Amino acid sequence: MDAFKTAQDILNEIEQASIKAGDSLEQFRIRFLGSKNIIKDVMGEMKNISNEKKKEFGQLVNTMKQKAEEKYNHFKEQLQSSSSQTAEAIDLTMPGDPIPLGSRHPVSIVRKKIIDIFARIGFTIAEGPEIENEWYNFTALNIPQDHPARDMTDTFYIQINPEIVLRSQTSNVQIRTMEKQKPPIRIIAPGRVYRNETITYKSHVFFHQVEGLYIDKSVSFADLKQTIVYFIREFFGDDYDYRIRPSYFPFTEVSAEVDIRKKGTNRWMEILGSGMVHPQVLRNCNIDPEIYTGFAFGMGVERPALLKYGITDIRVLTENDWRFLEQFTNVW
Repeated sequence: MDAFKTAQDILNEIEQASIKAGDSLEQFRIRFLGSKNIIKDVMGEMKNISNEKKKEFGQLVNTMKQKAEEKYNHFKEQLQSSSSQTAEAIDLTMPGDPIPLGSRHPVSIVRKKIIDIFARIGFTIAEGPEIENEWYNFTALNIPQDHPARDMTDTFYIQINPEIVLRSQTSNVQIRTMEKQKPPIRIIAPGRVYRNETITYKSHVFFHQVEGLYIDKSVSFADLKQTIVYFIREFFGDDYDYRIRPSYFPFTEVSAEVDIRKKGTNRWMEILGSGMVHPQVLRNCNIDPEIYTGFAFGMGVERPALLKYGITDIRVLTENDWRFLEQFTNVW
């Protein structure tokens, strides 16, 4: 009688089953029609049923199996029909959900603009390593051993090798280019540089530079000046004044720094250093200074970006704040 009761309970469960999702349908199939379904367990009780009850019990078991198959097929068709109707209800002609556009970083935007400006007058891109030895970062640039720039307070040295540094300017690319290539040379060297400075609203321990180099016969300071004026006009437009004032760099002679200010204001801001390549730098690279002359210049990328977009704190450029970066979605 227990086997009969169990079979009847299972039959009632099958008849009362309600399936509204595909995962429920699969659970129903496994329970009642799978390879290890509970109906098989009930059929195993046949040996314990008396002979006069076996026929009745067998019919009940067959009814259970038939009901389970009918129920399964019914709900399967119902779910497939519902899915088909849902698919037909989708209007494929309607526009899809908008996909938000990413944005270029302001440093990348300014870097590309600087490169494009100099590319129009024949400068090509040159690149070099960010981990450098002292020869390319200092010595070949005519920077003496006792120069403050070599101190640990200004330069990041690699501890496992005290002669290896994180480059403090992209001038190392200029030296490597002059060693490998005979004049005329006309390159710009964009890249990251590292200096051991206190992080403030106007300075950081790493930033980006673009340096330029032009070596040929009869290159003069007038060529340098016209190149700088061309860049200022192309990048900043006619809304800015400029001034070129004397300065000092070990790798150039004569040397000059360039300041700009917005017209109508009195605030000057230095944007680049420049000068005629020092004869000793040319000799270090096996270029005869009696035949060739040249000029070099270098500028940070972050400072023009701050000026151009009215950014007051250099630290926001490295914080990866999407609220700041999304403002440049449509700037290319």
